[in-house]
Amino acid sequence: MTIHFIGAGPGAADLITVRGRDLVARCPVCLYAGSLVPREVLSWCPEGARIVDTAPLALDAIIAAMAEAHAAGQDVARLHSGDLSIWSAMGEQLRRLDRLGIPYSITPGVPAFAAAAAALGRELTLPGVAQSVVLTRTSGRATAMPEGEKLSAFAATGVTLAIHLSIHVLDRVVAELTPYYGPDCPVAIVARATWPDERIIRGTLSTIAAAMAAEPVERTATILVGPALAAQDFSESALYGAHYVRRFRGGEAG
Repeated sequence: MTIHFIGAGPGAADLITVRGRDLVARCPVCLYAGSLVPREVLSWCPEGARIVDTAPLALDAIIAAMAEAHAAGQDVARLHSGDLSIWSAMGEQLRRLDRLGIPYSITPGVPAFAAAAAALGRELTLPGVAQSVVLTRTSGRATAMPEGEKLSAFAATGVTLAIHLSIHVLDRVVAELTPYYGPDCPVAIVARATWPDERIIRGTLSTIAAAMAAEPVERTATILVGPALAAQDFSESALYGAHYVRRFRGGEAG
């Protein structure tokens, strides 16, 4: 039997992938992160499925539930929010399953930063403005940042930053980034992207803290920083230029 790790997306139930939905629909056991995954996703579970909210469980209990289902010959849908490749705690679960010889599959999901960019109606990489996006966070109580992964190190490159799990230290984020991006650099905070109560707060590095203080956000927010968030005077991509020759399209003469 297989443990199917599934990225359930950023919030809206219909942003789970078709593959993820179909896996949920055929698994008699579903483990889901109840604090982050919308209950609407559980509507795809088959009738009579065993559904376990893992939010209050420690890792040992989660693995024990997987092992129990495996021993009973049952597939498991393991739902995480967003995409599984970042800050999902999937790695430690896979390591335990490897030790137990329990097979698993991984189905990616829509990540929060992509949902935040869509909510803003912005492309995060624009020609001549920014061609890189750094996904990062600040040190937290559960996980410290490696010494070399400082906001200032990323900011020095001028890339678009998508800062997760850091809304509680917004003042520190602003202080660390301002010397590199300048006080007028655009900032957007997207809280609970794609949920019914989604909120967007826009500003600059000099104004965003005050804007947040007026309408506080406590959790589940992505902070986006960089010139690409507001740039209008940028070059068009050469890829779609009339004279650009590529494999599937010849350029116009002249």
